[in-house]
Amino acid sequence: MLPEPRNFEIMYTKSNLGDTIVAIATPPGIGALGVIRLSGPKAIEIADAAFFGQKLAKQASHTIHLGTIRDEQGKILDEVLASLFVGPRSYTREHGVEFSCHGSSFILQQVLELLIRLGARTAERGEFTLRAFLNGQMDLSQAEAVADLIASDSAASHQLALQQMRGGFSEEIQKLRDELIQFLPTSL
Repeated sequence: MLPEPRNFEIMYTKSNLGDTIVAIATPPGIGALGVIRLSGPKAIEIADAAFFGQKLAKQASHTIHLGTIRDEQGKILDEVLASLFVGPRSYTREHGVEFSCHGSSFILQQVLELLIRLGARTAERGEFTLRAFLNGQMDLSQAEAVADLIASDSAASHQLALQQMRGGFSEEIQKLRDELIQFLPTSL
């Protein structure tokens, strides 16, 4: 879901649009896995400071690497998979790293706090999708469809949100726009 308009003005300035953001991407509760997502210009650099395995900055985009997350003293916090997305080929069109950790809320919180200490800031609610929108990765109807997809509770609502997120609604509007333009006099 996108932030309220009044929060948008407060949240975004030229200085923080370049921030690297981090958040736990999976819902709270007990589960086998929990995902922590980083996005922004220093996402790979921050991830590399915590991740011990392959040097992520030297790896190809859209690859997954096994390693450990270690704090500043070298203490292992968890064994993880790091998924690497080099911008602009990512959800936000920025560099991105996702750590698939064990699902313990304690582990997830420890890793999150480490990444913040290393230079990321906590993402606002909906900020990853907002960045995707602001960076031209999706239009407004697609961004809104992300929230609809997450909230879908039936096959029909799921299918409609998925179609809208993939640009179905935007394509229909573009077709209508093109047809209307054909009716305009050429002298305008």
